[in-house]
Amino acid sequence: MNKAVKIIFKTVVFAGAVSTFFLMILMVGHIFQESYPAFSQIGLELFDINAEWRPLSNNPSYSIMAAIAGTIYVPAIAVSIAVIFGIGCALFLNFYTAKKISNMCLSFIDLIAGIPSVIFGFIGLSALIKFFENDLRMTSGECVLAAGILLAIMLLPFVVSTCSESIEASRKKYELTALSLGFSKEVFIVKILLPSMKTSIVTSIMMAFGRGLGETMAVMMVIGNSPIYPKLFGRAQTIPSLTALEMGSVGYGSLHLSALYAANFVLIIILIVVFGTGYIFKRRLRIDEESI
Repeated sequence: MNKAVKIIFKTVVFAGAVSTFFLMILMVGHIFQESYPAFSQIGLELFDINAEWRPLSNNPSYSIMAAIAGTIYVPAIAVSIAVIFGIGCALFLNFYTAKKISNMCLSFIDLIAGIPSVIFGFIGLSALIKFFENDLRMTSGECVLAAGILLAIMLLPFVVSTCSESIEASRKKYELTALSLGFSKEVFIVKILLPSMKTSIVTSIMMAFGRGLGETMAVMMVIGNSPIYPKLFGRAQTIPSLTALEMGSVGYGSLHLSALYAANFVLIIILIVVFGTGYIFKRRLRIDEESI
């Protein structure tokens, strides 16, 4: 590659990065601008835990706290399930499965990430909800747990892929030495491999939780969409599902629309906090690993 091509390539990449940055700033600025009437007119009532979301009643109420709680609760359940099963799946494919079969399975797992969320939602409605209604004798199978399980299935490919890459790197670095010292495969996994994967696990949790916070269609189809505080076997609502349900029927320039923008601005803040915390935690773990 000659010098001119390198300069052109660097210029294109730099221009793309700067354009993406300014596009994100523009998007966040627009959301804040549209949400400003809600923050100025409704104020702290948006975060009143005793108020409800009733924008169309005679005495409107615009509290988004129940939606915020649901937005955090559902991904937390999903990530807890996905990380446990994702790490187990990655370990099984790398240590207890033939290489060809493992590569084939990982390819299929990566393909799952490309399936549209509405298909997952349809499967959840036709299988998962029916299971809760028929086998668990629930009046309505639509609940937070159903949404958490469905979202966990959607997050599994991210966790499995990230952990598999980390396992391969750690095996190249530590496995030969560990086996030469007489460690069994299981001892190597528990005592050496998993501690060395702390950074990868944190990355998986961060990516999965951030992905789960923004999921809309699949969660909306199984959670019940009730603007109440979430309970494990009760209905609830998340900010993305609230926006998808109400944004199309709201009058332009109304306080109701501004409140929806305010809810999404809060969602962006939550995402920034999650990714920022994950980045800081990951960096500290890396520093600790390098100092050992």
